[in-house]
Amino acid sequence: MRSLLTVHQRLLVILFMAGCWSAQAQAGDNQLTDAEKRDGWILLFDGQSLTGWQTSSEQPSQRPVEDGALNPHKSGGYMLIHEKTWGNFQLALDFKISEKCNSGIFIRTFPLKPRPGKDVGFNGLEIAIDDTTTAGYHDTGAIYDLVKPTRNAMKRQGEWNHIVVTCRDNLIEIELNGEKTTRMDLDQWTTPNRRPDGSEHKFDIAYKNHPRKGYIGLQDHGSNCWYKNIKLRPLD
Repeated sequence: MRSLLTVHQRLLVILFMAGCWSAQAQAGDNQLTDAEKRDGWILLFDGQSLTGWQTSSEQPSQRPVEDGALNPHKSGGYMLIHEKTWGNFQLALDFKISEKCNSGIFIRTFPLKPRPGKDVGFNGLEIAIDDTTTAGYHDTGAIYDLVKPTRNAMKRQGEWNHIVVTCRDNLIEIELNGEKTTRMDLDQWTTPNRRPDGSEHKFDIAYKNHPRKGYIGLQDHGSNCWYKNIKLRPLD
């Protein structure tokens, strides 16, 4: 009997230790795991406050945190931006769309002052987030109006998606829900309004010369979109 109890006790200890390890390995929403901390990840959103975030008009957001997520819709600006500028980095976050959603993640947005006749979106690169199932220039995972994703890997409305954006010098790569979908080599974009294959796009910018350091933004384009677990790892 004594030996049997010892076996049970050992099993309980093993299960307890496994539970502790799992809790450390898988942090809750808007937290960093121990491994992420060791690898240099930074938490950009604490899940409770708007600390570090403002509108692209450099004003406080008019929309509070909702259930541990940021929602740029009706925040008071073209986008919500993080207060710091970043050059080479990996950005990871989770997002969830609403019906007919139109939003986007902006990277390397600089400066925040729009050019005459343009919105501030012309000063950055947008990863599109839309309530669609196709894989065109304006669909989720695209670098908006510039590069199509190989596939629309987004989950259906109401489910959380995980996206990783890697910016390293001239290369921008996007991974959506574990699939590598989009790649852009800025050095190939030498002519305004033209893709490297000669086809037209809307931006009067030669992206080879676009600033390679700028703000990260979450776009308000007239519909709800929620963002959480916003983490960044500098690559400089």
